[in-house]
Parts: sequence; C-alpha cells; structure tokens
Amino acid sequence: MSQKDRLTCYHCGLEMSEDEAVWFDDKPFCCNGCKTVYEILNQNKLSKYYKINHAPGIKTDQIDEQIKQKYAYLDDPDIEEKLLEFDDGTTKVVNFYIPNIHCSSCIWVLENLDKLNENISHSEVNFPTKNVRITYKASQINLRQIVEILAAIAYPPLISLEDLDRDKKHSNKKLLYQLAIAGFAFGNIMLMSLPEYIQGHGFWIEKFAPLFRWLMLVLSLPVVFYAARDYFESAIKGLQKRIVNVDILIALGISVLFLRSCYEVISHTGTGYFDSLTGLVFFLLLGKYFQRITYDYLSFERDYKSYFPIAVTKIEQGVEKIVRIKNIIPGDRIIIRNEEIIPVDSVLMHNDALIDYSFVTGESLPVQKKIGDKLLAGGKQKGSYIEIEAVSNVDNSYLTKLWGREAFLDDALPNIKSLTDKISHYFTFVILSIALLAGIYWWISSGFSIAIWVVTAVLIVACPCALALSAPFAFGNILRKFGYHHFYLKNAQVIEALSQIDTIVFDKTGTLTRQDKYQIQYHGQALSSQQIAIIKTMTKVSNHPLSRLIYENMPHTKTVQFDEIKEITGQGIQAQIAGQIYKIGSARFVGLTEVAEATEVYFEANGQIIGRYIFEANYRQGLKKLFHILQSKYDLYILSGDNSSEKKALEALLPPKVSYFFNQSVHDKMDFIQNLQEQGRKVMMIGDGLNDAGALQQANVGIALSENTNVFTPSSDGILKADKLMQLPDFLKVSKQTKNIIYMSFVIAFFYNIIGLAFAVTNHLTPIVAAILMPISSISIVIFVTLLTNLISKILINRKL
Repeated sequence: MSQKDRLTCYHCGLEMSEDEAVWFDDKPFCCNGCKTVYEILNQNKLSKYYKINHAPGIKTDQIDEQIKQKYAYLDDPDIEEKLLEFDDGTTKVVNFYIPNIHCSSCIWVLENLDKLNENISHSEVNFPTKNVRITYKASQINLRQIVEILAAIAYPPLISLEDLDRDKKHSNKKLLYQLAIAGFAFGNIMLMSLPEYIQGHGFWIEKFAPLFRWLMLVLSLPVVFYAARDYFESAIKGLQKRIVNVDILIALGISVLFLRSCYEVISHTGTGYFDSLTGLVFFLLLGKYFQRITYDYLSFERDYKSYFPIAVTKIEQGVEKIVRIKNIIPGDRIIIRNEEIIPVDSVLMHNDALIDYSFVTGESLPVQKKIGDKLLAGGKQKGSYIEIEAVSNVDNSYLTKLWGREAFLDDALPNIKSLTDKISHYFTFVILSIALLAGIYWWISSGFSIAIWVVTAVLIVACPCALALSAPFAFGNILRKFGYHHFYLKNAQVIEALSQIDTIVFDKTGTLTRQDKYQIQYHGQALSSQQIAIIKTMTKVSNHPLSRLIYENMPHTKTVQFDEIKEITGQGIQAQIAGQIYKIGSARFVGLTEVAEATEVYFEANGQIIGRYIFEANYRQGLKKLFHILQSKYDLYILSGDNSSEKKALEALLPPKVSYFFNQSVHDKMDFIQNLQEQGRKVMMIGDGLNDAGALQQANVGIALSENTNVFTPSSDGILKADKLMQLPDFLKVSKQTKNIIYMSFVIAFFYNIIGLAFAVTNHLTPIVAAILMPISSISIVIFVTLLTNLISKILINRKL
C-alpha cells in the first residue's frame, strides 16, 4: 500500500491501512475502543473535542462490561471515604490523577463532564499535575459511576494502593504562612524605622518614636516565635546531637538581635534592630520556599504501593467478588486479567501465563509460566486471564520484603553533610572567639556594660545572613533551572552530592534502552508478498509481545484467510491454508534443539525454516557520545537483570572502560553499590524500575529515569525525563559550578562580616549601620548567586551535547 493510501484514526491519530480501519460515521478508527469513545462524545454534544486539536485522543482498549467489573471495589464505603476530599452528605469532591491528560482537548472534555452526566456539578483540571477535581451530587451518582464515565471516554484515573495507605494529603501551608508573616512585619518595620534613620531628631520624631518602637517590637514577636521557630528547633536538635550546623548561628543571631532590641526599646536607649531581624528571617524563609516548589511538584518517596491496585477479583465458592488486596490471605483464589498486576506471591492454577517482570526484576521480555509455577508479586500478566492462588499476603510478598531491606530505611541513607554546615562549623567558633576577645578588651578598658554592648554588636553583625542565604538561593535557582529541563531533584543536598560523584552505575533495560522498543532484523530467504501477508495475519491474532512487535514492523498489506489457526501459548502460532502448514514461534516450536542466547522468532513453511527475526534492544540515540564524555571523569558500570546476550552489542557501542554485569538481581544491585561505597566511591545510580529501587536508595545519588515524569517511578533523589539523559554531563557540570559559586559567595559574605566586625569591635555599630550593612549583604549575595547560576545553567544546559 502506498503512503497516500494510509489512514489515521480520527480519535487517536494512529496510522493504519484501509483494511484495518473500523468505519463509523464516515470516519476511520483504529479499533472499536476509539470508535466507542467517539460515539459517547458525539452523543453528548462534545464533538468540539476533535476541533480543538487534531486526533487528540488516546488509543484505548475496547469499552465493554469489564470496565464495570474492574471498578466494583469503589462501592466499598471505606475505600470511597479514603479517596474523597470532601463529603457533607449532599455534595462530594474527589481528586483523580489521570495520566492520559496531554493537550487542550483533554482539558476541555474533562471540564465538561457535566454534559456527560448532569449529576456532575463541576470539574476542574490541573494540567501540570494531570489531576482533575470533580464535584458531584452524592444522592444521584456514586464514585464508581464517576470513574466508569472517565474510563469510558479513555481517561481512566490511576488509583493505587498508596492512595489508601497514605493519610489524606493536606497542603502544607505552614511555610507560606511563616513567609507572609515575616514579609508583612519586615515591610512595615522598615517603613516605621525609616523616618528615625533619615531625620534622627525633631518634634514629630521625638513625639512618635516611642510608639513606633513599641509597634516594631510587637510586630517582631510573631516573626521570632512563629516564623523563625523551625531554626530554633533545628539548632536545639543539632546541639543535642553535638552537631554545629548553620541553624545554631541563625538562632543565636536572631536571639541576640531580638533581646538587644527589646532592651533598647524598654530602656528608651535606642530603636533596636527589628528591621534587620525581620529582614533576616524573611530572606531565609524565601530561600526555603524557593526550594520547596520543586519538591512539592513531584513525589520522590514512591514505593511498591504506588504501583499496586487497590482491589482484585477473588473467586469465593464459584462467585467472583471484588476484595481489597490487603484482605488477601494465603489460599485465596484470584483472577488476574490482561495488563493487571499480580499483587501477592502466588501459584498459577489456571491457564498458562505470560508475565512481564521488567519493572520488578529487569528482565526485558515477558516470562512464560505454566500451571503450578510460582509467580512473584509485581509481575504483569500479558494476554488472556489467569487464575492464581495466594501463598502469602501483601505484607509478606517479595516486593514488601525488598522494601524492608536496610537501604530503604532513612537512617541507612548516605549522609551528605551540608556545604553550609561545614563552613558554619568553623565560622561559629571564629565569631565566638572574636566576641569573647572583644568583650574582654572592652571590659578591661571601659567596664562591663560597654563590654556586653560590644559582644552583642559582634554577634548581631556577624549573624550569618549572607552565609545562610547563598546556598539556599543558589541551589534553589538551580533546582528551578533543572526542573525547566525536566530534571527534578529532591532537595539542595542532592546538588551537593552530584558535585561529589566519581562513579556512575547505569541500569540497562529501560534506562539505556527505550522501553518497549526493539530493533528487529530478518535473516533468511527473501519473503514473497504472500508470505509477508501470512506472517502479518498470523501475528495479528496473538497477544504475545514479540508477535505484536513483528506485526507492527511488517509492511502494510492485505490479510489472508486461514482454514485453521491456533496459538500454543509460550511456543508459537500454527496456521493452515490450502493444505499448507505455517509456523511462527520459538526455536523449539519449529524443531530446533540449539537455542541461541539472542531473542529469536522463526518462520517455517511446510517443515522448512524460511528465516528468523532477531530482536535486539533499541539503545537510546546519542548513547555512544554520552559515555565517551563521561568516561574521562567517572568510572562507569552497567548492571542488568537480563542475560549477557546484549554484551557484544554494548561493547561495540560503548568505550572499553565501561564494565558490565549481567543477571543481576535486585539484591545483587544493592550489594554492588554498597561494595563500591566501601571502597570510598561516591556513587550515582540511574535506573527506571522497581528492580532498581534498592540500588537507587543505596547510592549516594539515585536518579529515576522516566518516559513520563508524572507516572510511577521508584523512590529516588531525582527524576530525569528519559529524553534528557544525553544532557547528564551538563547537569553534573552545572552542579560542580554551582558549588564553586557558593564558595565565591562565602568570600563575599566574609568580606561583609569583616567590615561589620570592624564597626562592632570598635563600639561604633549603630542601628543605622546594621540596617544598611545587613540588608545590603543579604540582597547582594542573593543577586550574585542568582545571576551567576542563571548564567552557567544557560551556557551549559543550552549547549548541544
């Protein structure tokens, strides 16, 4: 068929041949599922969905009664209660994550759900997070019906076990409140301080100065006792653990500023330093909020519960019943349908299974299982339904035991000491020594009262404003810049850790290779047009992943009509036409005894092998150049749960310095990284699946690679979008450059401190000097690190690899 004869699905845009199309309303569809969605939207006057964007839909399976059965567990009141955001008995509100949201048409149709069902009052889409918030009438429609409506139009929500186990997530607005209070107080105190700084003396100043000073004291109270509370708590915890962190200096500086300012106001001896105090807290909180934005956007603490469903179908006395997976006990008989997750360790009882363990063990291709074989939790069934018998409950399954290993415990994570804390350790003792020496000098020369005045002045001006602000603003800005380029880091400490990395470990399947993508090469006799049509028709009827890959890679041709065709699960397909017998399948299926290490599918006609299809991993574009850049600065390793069939291909593609380790289990990967760390290495692990979760946790930095940053990724320190992997050297270089910028800002901060200390130790520090010097130092440091981090991120990240 020529290029011009090819059609595209009116709903999802998938290309197809004319004979493959399903026609309805003079429009071609690739499957009955897309046709059904079109019918639903058209019947409810929502056809504008197709006018906003061309072919905006997502390809979906055929809509049938299985949808209603699939979501039957939502009738459980306990499950419904945990999923709802609001329920007053009359109106209910639920917030769903919908991965299929991808364009303006999606937003439009999801915000017009009330046209599909009048009992839906309102729906609102949050496009960046792919969430839809739905308000509905509790007496007229239930949660299950809402989900069935979404599934029917190909926008099924992702509802996982994690949604039930997690407490209802309330937005943490404490930091925002603290920032607002500090900002409000800082702005008003600056305004009230300004007249006294500018004029100094005069009738109106002397008349109203006491009132303004008391107002400033009152405004500072919520700043000290609420907005700055976290710094005091952190300082106390640091002292309890005998750790000198920067929060000790901050808490000391705030305390001295506040106490001395209160003394000056109460004793009528001065205006105090309330503007410097509130300004310091405001800028500190602003830096913390800057970093919080990225963390709140994504979830970095995901485990197997994010991957598991809420409920499954259980067979009880011959009757199918929906039960929560937490209620499964050993001996329960469970039905697992196509694309469903096996929730517990079990034994296969009915029908042969084809299990995809790629996300759990790293095996790139599905594994054939027969009746009586043991199945591990986390595998995904491919093909027809199977029945299994549980041999454990969820809490004792393979994946749960994996999460119980030491690497997943917070206390076991590698300790990355903050760059600021390292500096503050020495800075604290230096400042305290200067304060002590200055106090002794002035006590001897001018008396105790002057000595106390000088000591407090030293502690005020040496409060580490610039020191404490440089790292949060530098790292916060880089977090934001990385986020623009789809590299989302958990916190500032990850950037510090990235700058120290000397070893990089890569997972193979799904990380170096493109998920569900293989290079298919045909070796053998040239195929006739008739044989091509036979192979395409045979593979079309199979659900086996290799059959689907062959089918999708065959040229467009008309199908043939067989007299007989059957699939032997796990072996291959046999068909008969006009007395001719054709087979396509494994080596053993066509009578070969020697089995190659590579993944191969053979085609046989009347007992003669015509040829074979060889499947090779499709490695990401630019991989060779990436490894050549990295090898000069890092030791590189590749770990894989697959066998070594791809080793030769990798050795031909990558530099000779790369080391390879195959047949690596989940525990093997964790132990490998731990061994490297025991040798003093700083290790970064890059992986994509649950099989990498332990290694990601064990490593100094664990980066989860994801084709879509909103879908499930294992617990990690960062999430990198897959198409940005080739920019990894840039991200690492920016991390190191950011650390250098912070060192430069520390030099500037020390310069300001030297000037301030010169005023303080000579007893010349006045409120006006502190009010000028401290904000200037803070603001200039913020501007300096922001401009330089903007510059290096623009130069490096925009550079072509």
